[in-house]
Amino acid sequence: MTTGEISIFRMHCLYLLNISTHSDLPMARNNWQREELLIAFSLYCEIPFAQISARNPKIIRAAEIIGRSPGALSMKLGNFGRLDPALQSRGVTGLSHGGRGEIDVWNEFNEKPEPLAIESEEARKKILSVPEQLDPELPEGPTDALRSVRVRMVQSFFRRTVLSGYNFTCCFCGLSISEMLIASHIIPWSVSVELRADPRNGIALCAFHDKAFDRGILSVDEAQRILVSGVISIPSDNQLARVGLLELANKPIKLADRFQADTTALSYHRTNIFKH
Repeated sequence: MTTGEISIFRMHCLYLLNISTHSDLPMARNNWQREELLIAFSLYCEIPFAQISARNPKIIRAAEIIGRSPGALSMKLGNFGRLDPALQSRGVTGLSHGGRGEIDVWNEFNEKPEPLAIESEEARKKILSVPEQLDPELPEGPTDALRSVRVRMVQSFFRRTVLSGYNFTCCFCGLSISEMLIASHIIPWSVSVELRADPRNGIALCAFHDKAFDRGILSVDEAQRILVSGVISIPSDNQLARVGLLELANKPIKLADRFQADTTALSYHRTNIFKH
C-alpha cells in the first residue's frame, strides 16, 4: 500500500469517528451482541476493503436493521481490519481501539473457520434476509437435508469472501466479470473438511483458469508467480492456449487484499495436483 493510500485510510477512519458521534444520529450503544458482531464480520468479508464506508448502501441498510449508526457499524468493520495479517502486511493497521468481541470472533474463525462461517451465514440470512451466493459449479453435497443446508452456507460464505478479497478479479488474468469468476479451493473440497470454509484456502479465478488450476495445468510458486505445466501438450498456435496459458508463465498473481492464499496450501497444490 502506498503512502497516499495509507493517508486516505487514516482520513477515512477520522471521518467514521466524526460521523458516528454526530448529533443527528442515534446515541451510540455499547455491548455489541453476538449476532451484531457476526453481521459485522460477514460484511467485513463481503465488502471489498476500499469500499468499507459509512456511506456504503450495504452498511447503511445493515446498520438500520440492527439499530446502529452506519458510522458505528463501519468502525466495527475497521476493528476487524486491524486484526487481518493481509492488511497489516500492506501497512494498514485499521482502527486501533477495538473491542474484545471482534477479537473473540476473529480468533474463533482462525481456529475453526467452518462453524463461525455457518453461524455468520445464519445471522446474515435471519437478520439481513440476503440470498446465498453460490458458484456455478459446486461439488456434490451430502444427501442428508440438514448437512446439505450447512454445505450450502459454507459454499456461499467461501465464494463471497474469496471473491471480495480479490476485488472480484481473476488473480491470474485480471478478468473482472463476476458471472465468470469462481472461488477456487487450493486444497480441494474433497481433501480437507477443515479448510472448506477458510478463504485462505482459496483464490479467485475465471472459469477457464479455475479448470486449468483444478487439473494441475497451472499452479503458483513460492514467489507468487504462475507456473505452467510442461508435461501438458499446449498448442502454441492456438491463440487462447497461448494467451491464456503459455504467456502466463512466471507472471505474478494478483494478491488478495484480505485473507491471502496460505503458502502451505499452495505448496500442497504444487506437490499433489500440479503436473510436473
